[in-house]
Amino acid sequence: MTSRSTSHTGGFLQRMRSGLRRSMPGGADHSLRRKLLIGTGIALVCTAILATSVISRSFDDYRRARQNLRELENYRLILDTANLLSAERGPSNSMLGDTGATPELRDRLTAFRARSDAILDQLSTAGVPADMLAPTKAQLRKGRREVDRVAAIPRSMRGLADVQSVIESMFAVVDIFDSVIAWKAGVLTMQNPELAAPVMTGRMFGQLREYGGRIASQIMAPIAVGQPLPLKNLVDSNRTRGRINQLWNLTGERQIVSHNDVRLLTDLRDVEELFFGEGLGLLDELTVQGRQSGNYSMTADEFTVRFVKTLKPLERLRGDFIDLTIEQLTERRNGALVTLTVTIAITAVILGILAGLLIAAQRFVFSPLMRARDAVIGLAEDRPQPSYPEPRHATEMRRLFDAIAVLRRSLAERASLTKKLKHQAETDGLTGLMNRRALDMIGESHTSSQVMAEGVCLILMDLDHFKSVNDRFGHLEGDLVLQESVRLISPMLGSNDIFARFGGEEFVILMPGCHLDEANALAARLRSALEANEFLLSDGTALTVTASFGVAKGDLGQLAWRRLVKAADAALYRAKSDGRNCVRHSAPLYAPLVPDLGDLDMEMPVQKTSILNDRR
Repeated sequence: MTSRSTSHTGGFLQRMRSGLRRSMPGGADHSLRRKLLIGTGIALVCTAILATSVISRSFDDYRRARQNLRELENYRLILDTANLLSAERGPSNSMLGDTGATPELRDRLTAFRARSDAILDQLSTAGVPADMLAPTKAQLRKGRREVDRVAAIPRSMRGLADVQSVIESMFAVVDIFDSVIAWKAGVLTMQNPELAAPVMTGRMFGQLREYGGRIASQIMAPIAVGQPLPLKNLVDSNRTRGRINQLWNLTGERQIVSHNDVRLLTDLRDVEELFFGEGLGLLDELTVQGRQSGNYSMTADEFTVRFVKTLKPLERLRGDFIDLTIEQLTERRNGALVTLTVTIAITAVILGILAGLLIAAQRFVFSPLMRARDAVIGLAEDRPQPSYPEPRHATEMRRLFDAIAVLRRSLAERASLTKKLKHQAETDGLTGLMNRRALDMIGESHTSSQVMAEGVCLILMDLDHFKSVNDRFGHLEGDLVLQESVRLISPMLGSNDIFARFGGEEFVILMPGCHLDEANALAARLRSALEANEFLLSDGTALTVTASFGVAKGDLGQLAWRRLVKAADAALYRAKSDGRNCVRHSAPLYAPLVPDLGDLDMEMPVQKTSILNDRR
């Protein structure tokens, strides 16, 4: 054994000696220095690649912010177009109620039409497809021809049906154009979900202005011809008022106060005083006159002029809200530009520091190592060394790196096995989701993450009457329903949401940094998606499954997590008690004590049907 080892060591030394001599025929350090320079260059290139990745990410943030700003400005242009199309009904109604087309009325109508045409042409340059604008333009031309035709008829000969038909024709213009608004809102929401709230709020403010003008137009025909108000017009007017109230409840004071902007607060006061106070009061006065006798206290033109003034606060409210959102996006874009600039500067400094460190390392670290190379060559050439006896040194270095290689392989195998075991311990085998054990570890842990520090929302979902699915079709089919439910729900969740199986037919969605109303909205969408989905079993049977949801908001931590789960479970119990297939939530948990279940904030249940509602 000693002879074989000595022979092997001698062969290794001979090969090392001959290799060193071949690589450095004219000097002892030229090849090593060249390798060091190559290594330094590789390090700089890798650092530059990493820096490019960071800069590229910052540039993408800036580009995305700039694109969002541009797209939102185009969206504002679309909303302005809808507003002008709606406003054109004002002078049109005045023409229908006038005894003759006076030059003043004709000029006013011509000016409104020119504004509508100009902004429609501007939309084509803002990226709206021409085929989407074509139906609106066609209906607008048709409505205008009807306005001109009826306005040319002497007032005494104008029939109520003719005037009502013209008004409804102009209604259709805005109704058709609403598809353009919906298209643009969908594009913006898909490109950046963060814009969903301001986009939808801006749209609802626009609808509020449209219905505000429409409610006046719905009683305009009887006023224009001086006839009593028909029941149909009264019903349409009341229905529109209900939509106005509904939109105002959704987008009114709560949305405006939350922004804490002086302009919006001023607009809120003006809307309540002018539109809801003076405008609707004027409408009610004429409605009473129309129901009693048909003798109205003002002409159609007088009513139009006075009522249109009360719509101005609605227009300002929508415009100021979009302007505020654009200002916020502008600040975000500017912030992204500053971040990009700072990132480039810091990256340049880091590259400079790295280059300096590599130069210093070559001078103060690698040069001494190159001097120590002579000692290594002396060992290879059997020259005696006082501190490193050559046979023992060469043999132990080889054994060390062999041992490191063995250790590396062993650790790699152990890490792979540990990873597999950890994955199996924390994953539900049926659905592939995180299991309750892993979820409890997250919930009971304290985190310094800013997103988690703002609190979390917990959605507890329970499939209704799931036991009847297992009883009727078997547990294998029940497993298919569970898997299909997961596949249906997963794409609807956010990138930061945690989806886990809580046990049996219960699932949990953990939403970091989320408001309670956002969690309720998500739960409502999930409930609707499950109810609308048909689950196909192995034998082709179509099955409808519903679910009940309990929503709660709280914090992470061992005690806080238990309170949060308990609150969500209590809300789920309320949902089950209220007939299932609905969403219930508890009040946010911030106090150290568990809130009384009697204080849970409840919503009215949504009445839904399912083929399983008669079971369990």
